[in-house]
Amino acid sequence: MSRQKKPYVVEKRSGSKSFLLTLNITCGLPERICKEWQRKSYINFPPELAYLSFPKTKSAAEEAALALITYLKNKQDLRVVLEDITVGEWIEKFVAVETSPRTSINASKNRPYSPDTVKTYGSYYSLHIKDDPITKLKMTETNEEDALDFATRMSVKKLKSERLMGGTRTYTGVMVFIRMAFNAYQRKNRKWINPFQYISTPNYKFKERDALTEDEVIRLFKPGVHKRTIELAVCAAIHLSGLRRSEVFALRPEDLDWHTPKIVVRRTWQKFNSKDSKVLGPPKGKKIRDAPFDQILQDAIKKLWEENGQHEFVFTYVKVMKDKTRKVITPGSSWVSHNFPKWLDRAGIKLNGRIIVPHSARHSLATMLLDHGESLRNIQKVLDHESLKTTKGYLHSTGATIRKMGEKISEAMEESNEKSTVKPFKNVG
Repeated sequence: MSRQKKPYVVEKRSGSKSFLLTLNITCGLPERICKEWQRKSYINFPPELAYLSFPKTKSAAEEAALALITYLKNKQDLRVVLEDITVGEWIEKFVAVETSPRTSINASKNRPYSPDTVKTYGSYYSLHIKDDPITKLKMTETNEEDALDFATRMSVKKLKSERLMGGTRTYTGVMVFIRMAFNAYQRKNRKWINPFQYISTPNYKFKERDALTEDEVIRLFKPGVHKRTIELAVCAAIHLSGLRRSEVFALRPEDLDWHTPKIVVRRTWQKFNSKDSKVLGPPKGKKIRDAPFDQILQDAIKKLWEENGQHEFVFTYVKVMKDKTRKVITPGSSWVSHNFPKWLDRAGIKLNGRIIVPHSARHSLATMLLDHGESLRNIQKVLDHESLKTTKGYLHSTGATIRKMGEKISEAMEESNEKSTVKPFKNVG
C-alpha cells in the first residue's frame, strides 16, 4: 500500500539558506492553487504571512507551510460564503462605492466612481430591479432561463408615461447595468457560469443633437439677443470654448490664463441637475484639459466682473433681494435651459424640426471647426471626447480658427448702429 503524499514539500536551496515550497493536492486545496505553489520561494507569501517569509530551519519552513495552507483554505471558505449571496444582495453591494468591486478597479486606473454614475446605478436598481423575482435567487442558482425571464419582464414593464419599457433608453440602461453586475461577480468567481453572458445587450439609437450653422451661431451674438452680460458670457463659453454647462459654472478666476490665452478645465459640477446634492469633482474623463479662450469671451467676462464684481466662480451675477441685500448667484442647469430658447428666438433662428438644445453648442463648434479645416483629432481634444494630452500646438491651431470666427462675431455685434441692449442685471423684485 503506497504512502499518501505529504500536503507539502519543503526543499532547501543548494548553496543557500533559503527554502522552496511545493503544495500537494493532498493538502485539500484546489489543483489550480497547488500548481501556483510549485517550488515557490517563501518570500512569495501573502502580506498577511510576511513574518513567515524567511524561515531559518526546516522545521520553521514546515510550520510556515502549514500556516499558508490554513490561510488559503480560509480564503476558499470566504469564496463559498460569497457564492451564497442573493442577486439582490450582490447588486446592492455593486451599487455602493464602499463595497463595489468596480471601486478598486477604477481606483487602480486613477478613475474614481462618479457620483452621477452611482446615482444612475442606484436608480436602475431601486426603480426597476429591486422588487423583481430575480433578486430573491442566489447568484449560484441563477441560470440563463432566469436571465431571459428577467429581460422579458423588464421589456413589458410600464414606465410612468404608461409606455412599455422595451425598446427605450431605460430598458437598454437596465440591461447593460445588470450584465455589468453579473460580469463583476464572474470576475471574482471564475468558474461560475454567468447566465447573462450569451444574452445580447439591446440596441438603442440615441437621438443625436443637431448643430447650428456658422451663420446662425454668429446671429446669436448680434445686439439684442442677450439682455444681460452674463447671458453673453455663457453663450460665448459654450459656443467658442466648447465647455459643458457643468464646466462653465465650475470655472474659477484662477482657471483663466489671460496671457496664452486659454481656459484650464480643472473641475465640473457633478449631479449638476440636482439643486441640493450637486458637488464639485474632476472633469469628465478625470483629466485636466485646456480649452480656447477667445477675445469675445474675454471681453464678456471683464464686463461681467465690472458690473458684478469678481467672486469665487467666474460666471456669477449679483441679485438684489426684496430686503435690498445683494446676493451672489451662480446659475445652474435650469438657468441655461430657460435662457437658451430665448436666445434662439431673439436671433430669429428657426429649428424646423432640428433638435437644438444647449449641448448643441458643442456640436455646432465641432461642425464649424471641421468646415474650417481642423483635424478630427484636434476637434476631439477641444470637445474632450477622449482622454487628452493638452498641448500648445492644439490650442494654437484651433485657437486660430476660433479667432477668425470671433472676428466675424465682432463684426456682427458692431453691425447695428443702435446701442447694444446688453445691460447689467438689475433685480427689481
